[in-house]
Amino acid sequence: MSNDAAKPEVVSAKAKSAPNAIKFLFGGLSGMGATMVVQPLDLVKTRMQISGVGGGKKEYRNSFHCIQQIVSREGPLALYKGISAALLRQATYTTGRLGMYTYLNDLYKERFDRNPNVVDSMAMGTIAGACGAFIGTPAEVALVRMTSDGRLPIAERRNYTNVANALTRITREEGLTALWRGSLPTVGRAMVVNMTQLASYSQFKKYFHEGPLQMNEGIKLHFCASMLSGLLTTMTSMPLDIAKTRIQNMKTVDGKPEYRGTADVLLRVARQEGVFALWKGFTPYYCRLGPHTVLTFILLEQMNQGYNKYVLGADTSSGL
Repeated sequence: MSNDAAKPEVVSAKAKSAPNAIKFLFGGLSGMGATMVVQPLDLVKTRMQISGVGGGKKEYRNSFHCIQQIVSREGPLALYKGISAALLRQATYTTGRLGMYTYLNDLYKERFDRNPNVVDSMAMGTIAGACGAFIGTPAEVALVRMTSDGRLPIAERRNYTNVANALTRITREEGLTALWRGSLPTVGRAMVVNMTQLASYSQFKKYFHEGPLQMNEGIKLHFCASMLSGLLTTMTSMPLDIAKTRIQNMKTVDGKPEYRGTADVLLRVARQEGVFALWKGFTPYYCRLGPHTVLTFILLEQMNQGYNKYVLGADTSSGL
């Protein structure tokens, strides 16, 4: 009798987890919080990726020169140009991808009663990335244009005042479909990023926790796993990121777009600027992605742990 009476309690404990809406909310908030810190690096990355288009003269020698030029020409606040679009991007893209990944991760553990392996984590990361990227493409288009606008001659600038103005004008001047311009490389990049970032984060975290180092659960563990995850993600996703940036920033002249698609961008960059130009802006990209990954996962883990402890009354985390 005592064993039978205990069964409902076990089932109840297993079912006690954060609602999906909370998981999606925490995913978005963690990404937005991280973006407030790293936005200047994202702007520098975008400017460097556009610099030297078509084999022309490079505008910036390195990341520090780029920052110096932006501050001297446009003022220090210019480093936060496009912040409204960046926050909207996180509210859509990151909410979708981290919420979906957390949901799939918890569903997997509940169904198979074990942690997912590398292949499983990569599959879940890919699905989560594709979903989030498609939802977030309009904000991505606005972000790329707003962050790159300052490098253009005054007569050629779009001068979007904020993300709402950007989305409205793009729709009015170029059509609704222009909001999803570059969606293919955006979704492709997101699939690579999430497959690498989310899966490798889970595996690095597991290794540091259960391997020779035996790190305890906490910020130190999250930091180490995030930095290594960010490095792998930077190396694998940069070519698609530069294709995404060039396509979303391009202008149509006499009805003819500058690039025909992702493959055209990659081939022309490699031919005109060199193969290594596909990794142009590597330093600001990693310096942005690394800390952003760290901050996003740390914030996400802390919010999950806080919710579990103070709302659900449990000490274990349902995070990644």
